[in-house]
Amino acid sequence: MKIKKLLGAGAVLLAALTCTIAMEKTAYAAADSGDTINKGVFLGDIDAGGMTKQEAQDAIDGYIADLDKEEITLRINEEEMTVTAGQLGLKLSNGEILDEALSLGKAGNIVQRYKALKDLEHEKKVYELRVEPDEQSVKTLVEEECTKFNVNAENAGLEKNGSTFQVIPGKTGLKVDVDTSVDLIMDYICNEWDHGAGQLELAVEVDEPKGTAEQLGRVKDLLGTFSTSFPNSSSDRVTNVSTGAKHINASVIYPGDEFSVYGAVSPFTEKNGYRMAGAYENGMVVDSLGGGICQVSTTLYNAVIRAELEVTERSPHSMLVDYVQPSMDAAIAGTYKDLKFKNNTDAPIYIEGYTQGKTITFNIYGEEYRSSTRKIEFVSETLETVDPGTRIIGDPALPAGYKKTTQSAHRGCTAQLWKVVYENGTEVSREIFNKSKYQPSPKYITIGLATEDGNLAQQLQDAVAVSDEAYLNAVLGIGGGE
Repeated sequence: MKIKKLLGAGAVLLAALTCTIAMEKTAYAAADSGDTINKGVFLGDIDAGGMTKQEAQDAIDGYIADLDKEEITLRINEEEMTVTAGQLGLKLSNGEILDEALSLGKAGNIVQRYKALKDLEHEKKVYELRVEPDEQSVKTLVEEECTKFNVNAENAGLEKNGSTFQVIPGKTGLKVDVDTSVDLIMDYICNEWDHGAGQLELAVEVDEPKGTAEQLGRVKDLLGTFSTSFPNSSSDRVTNVSTGAKHINASVIYPGDEFSVYGAVSPFTEKNGYRMAGAYENGMVVDSLGGGICQVSTTLYNAVIRAELEVTERSPHSMLVDYVQPSMDAAIAGTYKDLKFKNNTDAPIYIEGYTQGKTITFNIYGEEYRSSTRKIEFVSETLETVDPGTRIIGDPALPAGYKKTTQSAHRGCTAQLWKVVYENGTEVSREIFNKSKYQPSPKYITIGLATEDGNLAQQLQDAVAVSDEAYLNAVLGIGGGE
């Protein structure tokens, strides 16, 4: 009886061992390489059976590359634009499935591995490929491309007719809500997109215009005015000054807003009304499109400071100008010199600018906030001057005796501007308002050097070397004059 029991127990043990060995053989036979994904495993629609990890990764990359070509239509304020999924920075969001697929049938104890492999014989295992956009790529797309469809609000404005103002109603605008639109795209791709052609509507928000009839009705008082003249300007420079004034005229600045003169008068192109005329550059007077525009900014500057608006940016010219006193100018040049000022009152400001003959005038209108007994003036003070000297340039292609002034001298100068305040005619304060430094620029004279007279030739060379005009005149007098 005991022998039978022992034999029975042995048979059970032997059967278990046989089953275990068979399971191990099955498990190892099905994944004998150890580095490939087992048969019956799919990554989305990709049959990954027999693939190495790198091969499976390449297959996924190819799948995403195909998805990148799919077009998605974005609807923006009744407009549409088409982008590709690739422009959204499409990427796999559950990359861990690759390791899971590779370990299926190879991880866990022998029973778990055996079961996983037997299951694959009857039913394939499919791992879902989930994709998502790159949030920064989406934001860049929305900011750089979608916002092109924005319709900016047009603030209410004013039109001056004689001594009265007429209100011009503003227009409501619409603009893309960037943050909300980014969220909408992210959610759509992650949760709704079927990996084919798609479409969705972006979020827009109303852009309300500034200004009401009540606000603009407060504009009635002349706060500051200033004029400058340009009697000797060429017709092209006259055109530039007039064009600049027109670009600024009728500008309305709301409380707290900043006005940029460069932003108002640029670009300096023929299409925008400008011509070639003299302008300062590297200590010389050269022709450039818009030459003379600084007389526009300077005239406006003087009207602005008399209205006592807040000047936030102002630069002097590189050399002195002849239409205002030192330190009363305001240059603009490229994007590195600008005249900017802020409306620091609680009512809108209206700028009137015009030319009449060869005089430019700017008037600043708003609501007077200062006492009628308060008056101001600005006083220029020169602290130092620098003699510009003379520079004589010899030209061997021109005959001796030739002399021509190609540029007049500009003295160097350091100056400051005082703001003086009076109450009932009595001075109550005097403070330095700004400081300016102007570089000297010499008088340039070109002379001819061509002569067979050796003595004269040497004297002319000496005149060039010392750049002494008195000596030059004496030499030219000996040689027969100019």
